[in-house]
Amino acid sequence: MVAVVNKDKCTGCGTCVDICPAAAIELDNDKAVVDASACVDCETCVDECPESAIHME
Repeated sequence: MVAVVNKDKCTGCGTCVDICPAAAIELDNDKAVVDASACVDCETCVDECPESAIHME
């Protein structure tokens, strides 16, 4: 599984970028983007996203 960002819900706050232990998320045009090859499936970003814009697939 990998974290997937719903671009419509993402506000670009950067919370996921700051808390990702694998540094697998960055902001691109004020939207979170997950590097699937670096994601360790920990779901920390899913739990911490204030907009509920991230889910696991």
